[in-house]
Amino acid sequence: MATDARRALLRDLIDHAPTFPPAALEAAAALEEDRRAGADERSWILARLVWPASRLGELRSNGRAVSAVLDTGLPAGASVEAVEARHHDDLAALVGLASEIYVEIPIDDALEQQLDGLVELGLSAKVRCGGTNVPSAADLARFIRACREREVAFKATAGLHHAIRSNGEHGLLNVLAATVFAGAEDDALAEPDAAAFDLDDSGFRWRGRSASVEEVARVRAGLLRSIGSCSFFEPVEELEALGMLPP
Repeated sequence: MATDARRALLRDLIDHAPTFPPAALEAAAALEEDRRAGADERSWILARLVWPASRLGELRSNGRAVSAVLDTGLPAGASVEAVEARHHDDLAALVGLASEIYVEIPIDDALEQQLDGLVELGLSAKVRCGGTNVPSAADLARFIRACREREVAFKATAGLHHAIRSNGEHGLLNVLAATVFAGAEDDALAEPDAAAFDLDDSGFRWRGRSASVEEVARVRAGLLRSIGSCSFFEPVEELEALGMLPP
């Protein structure tokens, strides 16, 4: 059990995806960047290495926990900790591929129905927060609320390189606050002021709301599992600049 809210909120948070845009590094450079992240003193924030299923052979035996993005079928004998897939009709075929399975769900009229389908199969959700189509704060808030109501764990990916919302892009702290503070999802996601957030050993706070170490740990374990980012250092260095990492 974590005793520091900073570690409870941020531990194993960032799934590192260096081969994906906008970084889009070649295999050797991507693995070197991931090695550098793993050797960093802040590596406790680092979670899995995200890699295309079609290129798992490039990893050999590097000892990293891997989340495979299914751009093709999972190769026979592949050992991965998680699988990430786009929503399709045959969700049942995903069951058993890994201990954690994330299905990317579009935020459209069928969102709630699609999440209900994941519940039936014991799968988790994935939401895209940036890229070619950036969801509005209202749409992303709707997704988070729907997952909370159904107790569906999810990961968020794309566009979360910065700590705070700016220039129409969602912020890492905004997503964390929207997940932790139930009922305030829309306002938390729209928050542009870094000074509105506070994170120290005792708790996570935003605009008069406060969550204890235990509350933060419970949300991370049961709701927001991870954030996918092609860069490990960019969001971590912004969090550090805001004074939100332990000394």
